[in-house]
Amino acid sequence: MENRINIQNKKAFFDYEIVERFVAGMVLKGTEIKSVRMGKVSIVDAYCLVSNDEIFIKGLQIAEYVFGNRFNHDPFRERKLLLERTEIRRLARKTRETGFTIIPLRMFISEKGYAKVEIAIARGKKHYDKRETIKENDTRRNLDRIKKESHYR
Repeated sequence: MENRINIQNKKAFFDYEIVERFVAGMVLKGTEIKSVRMGKVSIVDAYCLVSNDEIFIKGLQIAEYVFGNRFNHDPFRERKLLLERTEIRRLARKTRETGFTIIPLRMFISEKGYAKVEIAIARGKKHYDKRETIKENDTRRNLDRIKKESHYR
């Protein structure tokens, strides 16, 4: 099976400093997985919550399946993530500290055909950190452009 689905949350890397990453499975309904395979997912405003030793993702939008009928899913429903108990406890411990949150970085289909979400413990960046990130990206882009031009000469 060709793995073409790789939906990324580019805004997360700009707004947050990534501390630690995890890969989690998702509990999905039939029409949801079909929409995911079509790439009809938005994870920009999504975040994760830990409650009762379970972790849920909120704000993840999976569009309704085009060919679904009256049994179609709710696009904004909470979805349970599948992680090991020790990982969930570590995430809960970290989010109790001030300034940390759990955000999804990307969503993809695994080799076995399961929908997976890469989540991260993240700390929000300050405004001046964002300016530094923009400056670093511009510098890197300019260096790449110079290398490319010198390569063609």
